[in-house]
Amino acid sequence: MALSGCYALVKYLLVFVNLIFWLAGVVVLGVSIWMLTDSTFYLSVTQQSSHYTTGLVLLLAAGFLMFIVGFFGCCGAFKESTCLLVTFFWFLLIILVAEVAAAAWAYSNKEVLVERLKENVKYTVKEEYFVVPSRTVTIDTIQRELHCCGAEGPSDWKHSKYDVQSTKSELSLAVSALGINFNIPSSCCRHEGSDACRVSQGGGYTSIVNPEIYSEGCIDKLIDILRTYATVVTAVGITICVLEIIGLVFSLLLCCAIRNTDHYKA
Repeated sequence: MALSGCYALVKYLLVFVNLIFWLAGVVVLGVSIWMLTDSTFYLSVTQQSSHYTTGLVLLLAAGFLMFIVGFFGCCGAFKESTCLLVTFFWFLLIILVAEVAAAAWAYSNKEVLVERLKENVKYTVKEEYFVVPSRTVTIDTIQRELHCCGAEGPSDWKHSKYDVQSTKSELSLAVSALGINFNIPSSCCRHEGSDACRVSQGGGYTSIVNPEIYSEGCIDKLIDILRTYATVVTAVGITICVLEIIGLVFSLLLCCAIRNTDHYKA
């Protein structure tokens, strides 16, 4: 029961499309596992970590479903099985509808998501740094990699849990603004090991505007990175949706061709 002509071409095109879809599922699985296990990942800065973890678990499930659907599509097309092709069609249709709904929700709530990110970064700087180890590592990584300090600037560290609870040492930075001394993490410093960054017990910088301290806050830089990633994710998402639509059309064509071939043989 081998298909020939144009239907044979459609068959192998569907196999190729599903191979790409299967590989995309593998990539989504890998990224979601990485984001779940890497405590320094930028987006792990969230006050409501349970929502973040839930979202990543859903992403992991989506990657696994893409992996399985791609497998069904490849096998169904290669073996010319209408059962596998129909199963593939319905699973793929569900995935496509879910992706479109999720994209529409994210687009309509993008401003809310940005505001939530700002609130979470501020909360983490004020309340969780120096208290929650994973948040401490995350903020230090962000400040070092993005060359920033605090949520909106170095003054965010004033009256923070870190400022209140930390003990001054040679590696701590004591700064002053409007006559109020407060501590900031060493990750705010451009050259952490340099003498200019070491402040002895009871010492302090005379001004918050110091060339050795990053003056920009991290929120705007994080938002810029997220927007850059969003452009890439949108392009990849559109490509995947196009492949899914092609897969839906090709699976229907193959099912019709296989049934017609069976009918003529009967």
